[in-house]
Amino acid sequence: MAETPADVRRDIELTRNRISDTLQELEQKMNVAQIVKDNPWPALVLAVGAGVLLSGSRADVKAAAATVVATKGASSRLGGVLDEIVSQVVSGFHGAIEQKIEGLASDVKRAIGAPSARTNARTTPTSYGAGTTAEVSAVPRAD
Repeated sequence: MAETPADVRRDIELTRNRISDTLQELEQKMNVAQIVKDNPWPALVLAVGAGVLLSGSRADVKAAAATVVATKGASSRLGGVLDEIVSQVVSGFHGAIEQKIEGLASDVKRAIGAPSARTNARTTPTSYGAGTTAEVSAVPRAD
């Protein structure tokens, strides 16, 4: 018996629908979040059991040892460069925070009507960058 192209298309469409339905059922059955919500105690027991098994295998210690061996030579070469980068980042961050705090303090002083104490301020170069100055003292003149 010869099948017509319309019969073949219909069979293909039916097969696609069955596969799609089967996949949807599998997705619902394998929804881990829903399984845990429906069965919290067995999920907790499984999690604790897996943790005990993993801690007994000492896989974390083995992985840490492998990491140390793999990065042994790299740490000496990168150490100086990373130290300098971190130093620059921390210095820049410190300078930005210091400026922000000074700005907030002056805003508060203006808001409460306090007199400005910047009439006899000495400035001294700092290590935050070339040409940068920071207030060392802000004592009003006693003229």
